[in-house]
Amino acid sequence: MELLGIHHVSILTGMAERNYQFYTQILGMRLIKKTVNQDDTTSYHLFYGDAEGNPGTDLTFFDIPHLGTGVPGASSISSTSLRVKTTAALEFWQERFEQKEVEHDSIIERAGRQTLAFRDQEGTRLILVAEDGEQGVPGGVPWKHDEIPAEYAIVGLGAVTLTVNDPEPTALVLTEVLGFKKIGSYPSLAGDFADIEVYSTGQGGIGAEVHLEARPDLDRERLGRGGVHHVAFRVPNSAEYDLWVERLNQYRLPNSGKVDRHYFQALYFREPNHILFELSTDTPGFATDESVETLGETLALPPFLEPKRQEIEARLRPLEI
Repeated sequence: MELLGIHHVSILTGMAERNYQFYTQILGMRLIKKTVNQDDTTSYHLFYGDAEGNPGTDLTFFDIPHLGTGVPGASSISSTSLRVKTTAALEFWQERFEQKEVEHDSIIERAGRQTLAFRDQEGTRLILVAEDGEQGVPGGVPWKHDEIPAEYAIVGLGAVTLTVNDPEPTALVLTEVLGFKKIGSYPSLAGDFADIEVYSTGQGGIGAEVHLEARPDLDRERLGRGGVHHVAFRVPNSAEYDLWVERLNQYRLPNSGKVDRHYFQALYFREPNHILFELSTDTPGFATDESVETLGETLALPPFLEPKRQEIEARLRPLEI
């Protein structure tokens, strides 16, 4: 069994309309699924990804109006990266962020790659990272956007950074349970702290890494809008998914058991520093109830919620996107 890389990252938003505008109009990502939070059907769940809705390309957002602002800290997914093809693309994005008044930093090196950190309107901490010909898990297909040339477009998810007080228990789960390998480290950008450790799975590369940051000085994160709810790792198919369920149980890790999300099968558990991990299958994908050409155009509901469509739609606030 081998995880293929990052499947998706799920974040909290308190204003879905502005969220939609930022991720589709500013970043040029495609809305690939407009559905509801299956655990709270009064809340929208929006998925943004590449042109085809491929696994490993999507950021998802739970819309919770009036959600308070979070407080960054430990036991958190403190940053999420998005892949572009070249350093020239970073220069394009730096100029675009200045034009669009998007809060951003300078282009700097992280883990041997050129990167550009920025924040959305709710403070979500994001990093553009340049592939520059690096081999590894393939990226996705850019979505066409009039203002963003295809060679500069976002092509998928990159590494997530986990920030914890004590990295050893998290590292043990990554390596002993999930099969990641430590491949290197790079200096902390926050001051006189331990190097940030880099762990990789599958074919490796930007889309298959977890960066582990030790910050013993921080209090625990208070999750709010702009905060990351969980990270999901890619399981290729249902057969391996069944084996992962067995594996977590063998390690006596408390977990959700099998959860069918219709577009993928999911398995949730918290690692020792309380960060929520998910294992998600690549199959069957987002084109099960919509064609690739019409992804995200209507409110999609999985079959087990379809009989309640009228009731669900009546309780949802109008979403003008």
